[in-house]
Amino acid sequence: MGRVMFPVLAVAPLPASGVAPMSYPSEHRSALVEAVGLCSRPAAVLSCAVHEVSGNDVSGDLMAVGEGVPIGLVVNPRAGTDVRRAVAAAGKVTLEDKVNVVRRVVLGARESGATSFVVHHDPHRIVRRATETIRGIDLDWVGGPLTGSEQDAIDAVTAMRSAGCAVVVVLGGDGTNRAAALAWPDLVVIPLSTGTNNAFPVFVEATVAGAAAGHVARGRVPVADVAPRAKVVRMDFTGGQGGEFPPGDLALVDVLAVDDPFVGSYELFDPTTLRTAVLSRADPAVVGFVGVGGLLEAVPPEQDEGLLVRFGRAESCDRVVRGPTAPGHYDDLGIVEVRRLAFDEEVVIEGPVLLAFDGERKRRLHVGESAIATVRRDGPRVVDVRAVMRRVVGAGANP
Repeated sequence: MGRVMFPVLAVAPLPASGVAPMSYPSEHRSALVEAVGLCSRPAAVLSCAVHEVSGNDVSGDLMAVGEGVPIGLVVNPRAGTDVRRAVAAAGKVTLEDKVNVVRRVVLGARESGATSFVVHHDPHRIVRRATETIRGIDLDWVGGPLTGSEQDAIDAVTAMRSAGCAVVVVLGGDGTNRAAALAWPDLVVIPLSTGTNNAFPVFVEATVAGAAAGHVARGRVPVADVAPRAKVVRMDFTGGQGGEFPPGDLALVDVLAVDDPFVGSYELFDPTTLRTAVLSRADPAVVGFVGVGGLLEAVPPEQDEGLLVRFGRAESCDRVVRGPTAPGHYDDLGIVEVRRLAFDEEVVIEGPVLLAFDGERKRRLHVGESAIATVRRDGPRVVDVRAVMRRVVGAGANP
């Protein structure tokens, strides 16, 4: 497995005196070197070692590279770019935004002593652009041919699991994190919000998130103390054609059944087609159907319950809630039933309907098919970044 060094700029050899031909003090010069990728050594290159790994063929000595076990980085280039920029007021998360977030994560992790990362290819070279001028890190590239679908994230996280990553930082929305959880049921994750309706990801400065990931990778905090398991909605299917989809599935925050003959855009938008929602959480402070549920009855992530909402047409329902179904967009939603769900309480959904998981239409139930939804606390472990940093400071370590 070969290494590739990123050459950024070769500079002239030092004069015989050994004094660099710069007037900057050495401490300022090192900062300049870090910022622009220069080095005051002859024919210098950055010390960013890159390993090319195909598929799940991860080197057995990966955990010995750098300091501590590796950190996984997953970046969804599509996150934050869907149709809701056109039909609502959602902001666009640009590629440059993602490059900047990745760079801050890596720099934060490096400051906490973590220098080994497992990363995946993407068509826009987001990770390469973010790290090409960062010294002292080691990158292992995983994943096979790109499909432009959630399978890319599934393949990447599967390889990160094989590589023994201590924690995976995911840049994306609810759907990207769902794909990561499908690949690794016991995933330890820091989900950074770069999507649209973000009920699952956290809003935290990427630099600090990277530092927290580094402390987890270095073993400075017990994972069980700072990364509680998330609730999820588990799905089981009966009847029908079989073989077209996996026998089971999951959603991190919501499963919705919609009465729509066409898939169209993956994202949900038309309130008149909504029939049933099963939520693992309900929060009036977010947008999307988790937010709508929160306007009806709040169910926080730490509470061992879920929420069931059955919808009808607003003009024919006695109860109507007006909620933000997308950023900057409100809809009137007719409510037929709202009630809390105990863990493992079964909700049966009969076809024909389309099922959407975490805001994206994924599976059609035909006539004679049914799905059973249950809320459980057996999802990925979500790192509490603030708890990590408090523990590290309390232990007297350099944060």
